[in-house]
Amino acid sequence: MNNPEALNLLQNHASVRKYKDTEIPNETLNNMIHAAQHAASSHFVQAYSVIRVTDKDKLESLAALASNGRQIKSAPVVLLFCADLNRVEYACQRLGVDIINDTMEDFIVTIVDTSLFAQNFAIAAESQGYGICYIGGVRNNPAEISDLVGLPEQVLPLFAMTVGVPDEEQWVKPRLPVEAILHENVYDETKYGPILDTYDKEMSAYYQDRLSNNKDINWSESMKNYLKNPRRKHMKEFVKSKGFDLT
Repeated sequence: MNNPEALNLLQNHASVRKYKDTEIPNETLNNMIHAAQHAASSHFVQAYSVIRVTDKDKLESLAALASNGRQIKSAPVVLLFCADLNRVEYACQRLGVDIINDTMEDFIVTIVDTSLFAQNFAIAAESQGYGICYIGGVRNNPAEISDLVGLPEQVLPLFAMTVGVPDEEQWVKPRLPVEAILHENVYDETKYGPILDTYDKEMSAYYQDRLSNNKDINWSESMKNYLKNPRRKHMKEFVKSKGFDLT
């Protein structure tokens, strides 16, 4: 069935970093989380948990640890999305069975499950008129954040998300054209040159003209700056410390 409203919703996503002082009813939040749970899940492990942070002291600490003070402290809802294989281990131990769930494949499963769950939640929230923003800064200090909210072994904080009624207008960032990411039968990198030339011009105009945080840069230059040095090298040891040997 043709559903242009769903496509329009997806195509109009923009991160929201400023929210009105409007609470989200608990019933509405729970309904959105319930909708998010219907995301696909590998072997139905449902390898994720989400922690709503409401305590003011914890919010202050989370904001500092994630280097995101204004947004976290002002949003009516702050969620911490966690990759979680602790619950499935608990379920199996109740049956008297020791399981192996620290392999690279298990790690990929929980990361993918959590990401699909979070994106489903984002779409659910936007369908109800709310704005959201992912906060990857959680991975700046994952050990400290784990301690802050009491995460056990085999539970990893991946990112936070702020949610609320938008109090700002943001333009939608132009995405790469479909032909840049869609390949047929074989991967074809020979097409990237002219595609990226055009896209860089489009992104340069967007960054210079958008409503806030204007800058003179294009997509390729932005990626160069982002990836020229290693980022969050501590994550490898942190993941191992949480019980993922990744064998």
